[in-house]
Amino acid sequence: MTKSNLIFRQLFDKDTSTYTYLLGCAETKAAIIIDPVLECVERDLKLVNELELNLIYGVNTHVHADHITGTGQIKKSLPNCKSVLGANSGGKADLYLKDGDKLSFGNLTMECRSTPGHTNGCSTYILHDQRVVFTGDALLIRGCGRTDFQQGCAKTLYHSVHSKIFSLPSDYKLYPAHDYKGMSVTTVGEEKVYNPRLTKTVDEFVQIMDNLNLAYPKRIDASVPANLLCGIQD
Repeated sequence: MTKSNLIFRQLFDKDTSTYTYLLGCAETKAAIIIDPVLECVERDLKLVNELELNLIYGVNTHVHADHITGTGQIKKSLPNCKSVLGANSGGKADLYLKDGDKLSFGNLTMECRSTPGHTNGCSTYILHDQRVVFTGDALLIRGCGRTDFQQGCAKTLYHSVHSKIFSLPSDYKLYPAHDYKGMSVTTVGEEKVYNPRLTKTVDEFVQIMDNLNLAYPKRIDASVPANLLCGIQD
């Protein structure tokens, strides 16, 4: 087995059940961070420093409603770090990625796949050589992001997951933006068999999502306006 060139750290914010991912190229030390949380920036930057990484991109999988992104605060400490959002997000960033675009850091390359349905701008990021996928809120472990606000559409989400994520090889590991039950990773194969929502027909899925009756997100009124200025805040 060849040694992976990927430096990988999965970080967790207990308050919002958010996963942040720090990814680096072991050869060049170029790195990116996915879905940083404002309150955890000090922790994240300390780790970047300890691992002697050069953080060049702060990537958000979508405009979050449950926490404020740490990208803007990171850019204050590391001005050369560029913020990244999906092209259809409606937010501000230094760099926008469309479906099929590639983002390179060091000798590693990540593919962006547009996976709307939770929000218009949701993106899934794939490192094919390492067979790992960062699904944001589109696909969670045995679940998925809600579709009842912020441009949500259950039918769109269903087709996004099936065409852009479930089409990947079964052994690809999936890392979500959140987990509420103590799970940290899944695979394409697992979710195609065990996801209680996305194994249904599209009509059954829409009915499930339309009847979740979830509470209004408690942080949405502060989070969404801030995250629409993703990493561009003064």
